[in-house]
Amino acid sequence: MPTTIFQAKAIHTMTTTRPMATHVAVRDGRILGVGTLKELERWGDYRLDTTFADKVLLPGFVEGHAHASAGPVWDGTYLGWYDRTDPEGKVWKGLKTVDDIVARLKKADAAAPGTGPLIAWGLDPIYMDNVRITRQDLDRATTERAILITHASGHIMSMNSKGLEDVGLLKQGLNHPAIPLGADGLPMGELLGPEVMVPAATRLGYDRRAEEANPAGMKAFTKVCVRAGVTTIADLARTYTRDDVDKMLVQTAAPDFPICLVPFRHGRDMAPKDLIAYMVEMKAKSTERLELGNIKLHADGSIQGFTARLRWPGYQNGAPNGLWYLAPEQLTEILEGAFENGLLVHVHTNGDEASELVIDTVEKVLKKIPAADNRTTLQHCQMATPAQFRKAARLGMCVNLFANHHWFWGDEHYKYTVGPERAERMNACRTALDMGVPMTIHSDAPVTPLGPLFTAWAAVNRLTPSGRVQGEAEKITVAEALQAITLGAAFTMKMDHLIGSIEAGKRADFAVLDEDPYKVAPEALKDVPVWGTVQGGRVFPVAGL
Repeated sequence: MPTTIFQAKAIHTMTTTRPMATHVAVRDGRILGVGTLKELERWGDYRLDTTFADKVLLPGFVEGHAHASAGPVWDGTYLGWYDRTDPEGKVWKGLKTVDDIVARLKKADAAAPGTGPLIAWGLDPIYMDNVRITRQDLDRATTERAILITHASGHIMSMNSKGLEDVGLLKQGLNHPAIPLGADGLPMGELLGPEVMVPAATRLGYDRRAEEANPAGMKAFTKVCVRAGVTTIADLARTYTRDDVDKMLVQTAAPDFPICLVPFRHGRDMAPKDLIAYMVEMKAKSTERLELGNIKLHADGSIQGFTARLRWPGYQNGAPNGLWYLAPEQLTEILEGAFENGLLVHVHTNGDEASELVIDTVEKVLKKIPAADNRTTLQHCQMATPAQFRKAARLGMCVNLFANHHWFWGDEHYKYTVGPERAERMNACRTALDMGVPMTIHSDAPVTPLGPLFTAWAAVNRLTPSGRVQGEAEKITVAEALQAITLGAAFTMKMDHLIGSIEAGKRADFAVLDEDPYKVAPEALKDVPVWGTVQGGRVFPVAGL
């Protein structure tokens, strides 16, 4: 096969033996070697590619927690607080009042009239002094068709009166913690958690699984990845069927498909034994661009939505403790099956009580089924204590911390949810590293925008929108943050033998940058421009999207 040697201004390899280089040789989508041109010429005939002569190469960024809906979600109407950029590069202004939200919904309704539900996303009332947006507020946009809004966290859904009526919930006498009521005794418009959100959305005809599997939606998702320098990404909560897998195999095999997709199969709709057997079957179908066989579970909800499970003293504002999404017995059975079959499990745990449940369960299961390299990963793990990190490390677990949270919700946590002390310890990257826990950081896109350099910036600076540093002692260095978004994420996904560093034998996956992130000021890390990516030796410039 022909050999291409890429020349760059600088190559940061993430290896200790050869951390810097100027050239990297690639053959058949893999790295032959990295070093000087003279060293690499030993491989024989080659083509010298100087496209990156003035660029900086890092290992392709690895996003360990995102969702493929970050592409097709833009088919709906964005209602978030912050400005957001869509897959085509258009910036949508954030909305600051309920009136702004109603106006954008009215505009969307007029632009696409019909009888089907009006789909929107990104809402989070906590920014508006923690008001609750009711069905009556949404009725101001339309009473003729259902409105279905997924909140920014993904753990709450809002509907207008027509939507609640269409799903059979606009009635008296409901008594369920996931269906809060208004003063009139009817649902106020919010639905909390997947137990009620999923069936309600399904009854309205909204199928997120079908949306994610749509070729156009996947194409939009891959554009978001290239813009962010991402070459491998976890789609962390797909409920894929065998037919869905067949479609993903076709999509990912396309010559212009620019990423390795790692869909973690959610276990909520299958009995534990069936789930394990299914994942063993799926794992055998993995390819270089589709990594299958991993499991995702949810233990609790979101902190800003007051559905996460917190240890005492709970929420600062006195809100009831959150919701359990998973029974301990079910968690135990799934972990036992996974450990017996060498399957990887990642578990969503926002609150420290949820993290404690999973850590204690892993400890119990390991006594029965030793699995030293289990890498069970706590996703978000926002409230974990030093003692929990120490125990997780001892058990061979990993953590994926939600570093972006300090920018997007830091001030709200400080004021409303957990108060100053616990807000300052959230997403404790420094403590995790010091306690010896393998760690990465993430965006949870579309909850926050996909952008590993932004996520690295958030972990390094820990700034909130008000300008406060939220937890000075939990800052990490630029080098540690860049390690987290490359080799760190690869390790938590059991892919560090394939990706995460630039060294012989690994996939030729590179993030191509216009500036050197090691040389800019830490506060400028998020602003380093991404030129594009190289995935499996194939070049994907942002300008070509």
